[in-house]
Amino acid sequence: MAISTKTNKTQYDPDQGAPPKVKEVEDAELERDCYDFTTTTTTKSSKTNPALTELGELWSMAAPITLMNGVVFLRAMISVLFLGRLGPLALAGGALSIGFTNITGYSVLFGLASGLEPLCSQAYGSGNYEMLSLSLQRAFALLFLAAVPISLLWLNLGPIMVGLGQDPQITAAAAAYCLYSLPDLLTYVALQPLRVYLRSQGVTKPMAACSAAAVVLHVPLNMFLVFVLGLGVPGVAIASALTNFNMLMFLLIYLRWAGTCQLTWRGWATPAAVVSGVAPLVKLAVPSCLGVCLEWWWYEIVTVLAGYLPDPTTSVGAAAVLIQTTSLMYTVPMALAACVSTRVGNELGAGKPIRARMAALVALGCAFMIGVVHVIWTLVFRERWVRLFTNDASIVRLASAVMPLIGLCELGNCPQTTGCGVLRGTARPAVGARINLLSFYLVGLPVAVSLAFGGNVGFSGLWYGLFSAQVACVVLVLLSVLVRTDWELEASRAKKLTTVEIAVVNEEMKGLMGNTNGEV
Repeated sequence: MAISTKTNKTQYDPDQGAPPKVKEVEDAELERDCYDFTTTTTTKSSKTNPALTELGELWSMAAPITLMNGVVFLRAMISVLFLGRLGPLALAGGALSIGFTNITGYSVLFGLASGLEPLCSQAYGSGNYEMLSLSLQRAFALLFLAAVPISLLWLNLGPIMVGLGQDPQITAAAAAYCLYSLPDLLTYVALQPLRVYLRSQGVTKPMAACSAAAVVLHVPLNMFLVFVLGLGVPGVAIASALTNFNMLMFLLIYLRWAGTCQLTWRGWATPAAVVSGVAPLVKLAVPSCLGVCLEWWWYEIVTVLAGYLPDPTTSVGAAAVLIQTTSLMYTVPMALAACVSTRVGNELGAGKPIRARMAALVALGCAFMIGVVHVIWTLVFRERWVRLFTNDASIVRLASAVMPLIGLCELGNCPQTTGCGVLRGTARPAVGARINLLSFYLVGLPVAVSLAFGGNVGFSGLWYGLFSAQVACVVLVLLSVLVRTDWELEASRAKKLTTVEIAVVNEEMKGLMGNTNGEV
């Protein structure tokens, strides 16, 4: 049978025909007590500031996720450092392959897995654990299907790059790195949906701990494979793949040992049960994927454009430093966005629109403060930070001059990234995708090209383009979240989504029971 029928508070008898009701909005008086800032009643909920309560809820999840994002970033940095130890050819080939795999593979799978966020968070909030378990398995299937054409693309990296005019030696190193990264693609198919599934239940500390443990082993793995066995570039790729595999294994071992998901994991479903309800996931996954890819790809385009400036070596080097810097700063708002998506989805699934709105407002306030911190540190430490990456005077001068502008970009990027998390939590990723398309490609890219090449601003013009894109993006996202979101309507939509899924599961269970009794 696809779904466990063990008795608990969320189970129901399929022979009764009607699906169970999803949790209704809390009693109006209790809701008013919890959220009236001026109330002076003696109840516990009225004494607690709801914003502070939400702040604690949010950061209890976001802090471990930020740590996890940080160690994942550290893993990538370690890989680049080992490539650099192998020489300029290995570094160039590895960097080319890393960019290619990010654009064609990891960004796509990450985006598709993001479509799982509203389904899992709303299902968990409503107590519909059957939907939660099935959604995870559907995401596994969807990402595996997407990985098939991606793997074929990776296998043909060499001919593709040679056809685009890349240096044959650099292409050979890139192709080797890409080939040995293929197992990592399969690991990512399982790892990323599992992260979303656990995060939707507030299980974040184990993910951070398992990621940290895996990254601790990343350095000795590289040392052994690259230098002891002498595998070179393939050794770096294998070490990176093994580190992700270790993350997955450590997480599965922990979940098995701790029994964390005994209530929400209902066992492996039949293929028919997985396929029959995959449409809602696809409808959310595709726009989520587009939204992620449109933003990620923009930074790769900036690197390409930097290569057409008068001093391409210096420009590309400075762009690489700045993109690594933005990637590091992005770990915090990315964690905040993921967690506010969970918080909003949980509360909407539970039928609590006021609390969902509170979660969104608190997260946006935090995002703005994080953006201010980024502005300050990029202004104060700009030259010292750049010198951590290189001692080349030209690159240091060029990148340091743009660092404050990068900080200003983050002042917009932090709230817009968090706002996109709110949109995912309300099952509206298509809105975020349209905003990214408009902001980055119809505003930012024309500004970047016109200033860098037509306006003789040069390298800084590319980043003014990013700044204009972030301004447009944050305005549109905040408008969508703060003005155009009807929270009562979103709670009703969440109820409809989870109730429909319960009805589908109910019919499947009745069919399976009928087959067991010999009925057709």
